[in-house]
Amino acid sequence: MYYVNIDQINLRLNTVPEITAALREVSSNWDGSLLYGMVQERALHLAIETVTDVGSYLIDGFILRDASSYEDIVEIVHEAGAFDEESYRLFMNLVSLRKPLVQDYYAWDRTSLHEMTVQLPAVLDRFGEQVRAYLELELGPFQKARS
Repeated sequence: MYYVNIDQINLRLNTVPEITAALREVSSNWDGSLLYGMVQERALHLAIETVTDVGSYLIDGFILRDASSYEDIVEIVHEAGAFDEESYRLFMNLVSLRKPLVQDYYAWDRTSLHEMTVQLPAVLDRFGEQVRAYLELELGPFQKARS
C-alpha cells in the first residue's frame, strides 16, 4: 500500500489559482515596471516550486525512481502519467528557469515579459486537475473527497 501525502499535495495545488492570477495580471498589463517585473519573477519561481514539490510528493508516495534534478522530477512524474505531453514540455522549460531565478537573480531581466508568463497559466490550471485525476486513478475514488 502506498502512502501518498494528499494533504501536502493539495496545499500546494491550492496555491495555483493565486499564481495563475498573478501571471495573468502581469501578462495583461505588462508595462516593464519593476513592480510587474518582480511579480513575474516571484510567480514563475512559485510555479516551479509548486510543480516540483507536487512531483516530489508523487515520487515519494508511489515509490517511483529517484530524481537527481528538477528536470528528473518532471520527467518521472510525466512518465508515471500524472500530466500530459504539453504540460511536460512546458514544465521542462519552466524548471530550467530555477537557477536563473534563485541563484542568478541579480542578472534576471525584470524589464521584459517572459514568454512563460503568457503560456503558463492555462497549463498550470490543468496541472491540478490532471494530478487529482491521476491520484484518483491510482488510489481510487475515495481520495476525491479529500481534494
